[in-house]
Amino acid sequence: MGERSKTIFNNEIPERAYKKALRSKQKFADQFGDDSDVEYQITVRENLHIGDILGVSDIRVLTPKECMEDQLLIAPDEEKGMIVGNIRMGFEHYRISMAIASCANHLGYKPYWMDLNSYPETTCTKVISRQNDLYSMGSRMSQQSALFNRVVWEPLNYEGFKKITYNSSDQKNAELMAPVFKNVPKNIPVVATHVWPAQAAVHAGMENVVNAIPDNWPMALHFAEGSIHTVQTHYAYQGYRTLNGMSGNKVLKPMPADSIVYTGHYIDHELVANIEADCSARIRRRKERKPVRFLLTIGGAGAQREIFAAIIRYLIPAIRLNMAALYINVGDYRNVWEELLEEIPEMKKYSTEHFDEWQDTRLFAQAAIDDDISGIHGFYHKDIFEAVYCTNLLMRSCDVLVTKPSELAFYPVPKLFIKRVGGHEQWGAIHSAEIGDGTLECRDIPHTLNMLKLFIKDRSFICDMCKNIISNKASGIYNGGYEVVKLAMDKRKE
Repeated sequence: MGERSKTIFNNEIPERAYKKALRSKQKFADQFGDDSDVEYQITVRENLHIGDILGVSDIRVLTPKECMEDQLLIAPDEEKGMIVGNIRMGFEHYRISMAIASCANHLGYKPYWMDLNSYPETTCTKVISRQNDLYSMGSRMSQQSALFNRVVWEPLNYEGFKKITYNSSDQKNAELMAPVFKNVPKNIPVVATHVWPAQAAVHAGMENVVNAIPDNWPMALHFAEGSIHTVQTHYAYQGYRTLNGMSGNKVLKPMPADSIVYTGHYIDHELVANIEADCSARIRRRKERKPVRFLLTIGGAGAQREIFAAIIRYLIPAIRLNMAALYINVGDYRNVWEELLEEIPEMKKYSTEHFDEWQDTRLFAQAAIDDDISGIHGFYHKDIFEAVYCTNLLMRSCDVLVTKPSELAFYPVPKLFIKRVGGHEQWGAIHSAEIGDGTLECRDIPHTLNMLKLFIKDRSFICDMCKNIISNKASGIYNGGYEVVKLAMDKRKE
């Protein structure tokens, strides 16, 4: 295989785009250095937050100085081990990682969490952090300025990331990320839940890399040639296989058949295994006219707080009459909760705070599966693992998940989709509506509130979605997490 920035699936990259890729790598090297000659060692550490739930341990990348200070290096299990390579960019890539780790643990393997954005002394983390900061800033600006969203953010997310030339620069930048894999045993499978860990692993010579692609809008951004690409929908499969629209109207050479696999949705074992029980409980609560339980997930920096504030205001009369109950997970952004309380003072009298007490959150989530729930329950955890996984725990006992159509669009729970952040996300809502487990995307507040009214007033709305979810499970739609793990482990046996 030639240089991955020059040809991508046998499609030649224009010289101008290739030179741009070279400049991109050099710019980062000038800013953060090139640590290709540094001997980073790895060791395994306990994950204190979700280790006991998902059986996951952390891979730590140590500098030579850290190795001298810490002589005890624990090697990963090369027979049963599987690395889940990820970064924190929003919550969604972490969420996919948790689903993969959960399925690996259930299938008897040992998942290792390797977050390439958590090794601050490395060039890899510095490069990722810079790009993550820029993406987060753009995401927030898109919610604050309709003009910026229309002129810059939507086109970038929808068409800019789709172009095959964009992948050329990413491939070149990934060469600066590869050193963190230098001393990872090359035979251990890597399942990457963001393209950069997949590209870095391939560049580092890892022998078995699976690139678990998110979303439902095919973009060349997600290519890591040399890995096996997995997708969650048949629509995505066709788009990626043919590189559809990734060079304007030009017909590109397709991906080889053995480079891409449809798996279904990446969902945690704990959620898939309990689909029938949880959906039956939702149907029973509807028939008994129990309060409708809404789960609001406010990720990032609370970019869509205006929409969530409108939802809360609308629901408070129903909460007062015990027609609705509300979970609000503000992730690791406590300021969002404080701002909501200041903006909606009436919230306070109905609210119970579950703040930074992980055991309390876990106990509440487990009890809520069978117990009656009323009022508003707010959740905040400063640890990122707890902040993300809190939503997964609450999902089982909620009736409706209120979320933008990002990775949560694929989860087996009735969903109300609010306005997207980035044009690519709309296709998650379209897919969910087509398989019957979520609503259409509500692109403004009036349509969102109208959908809330339907969920509360129309008892068949939730019940129909639950029946579809059970049917979808029987069809294997939610088995993607298991299939990704099997793919990675089976390939190793070849």
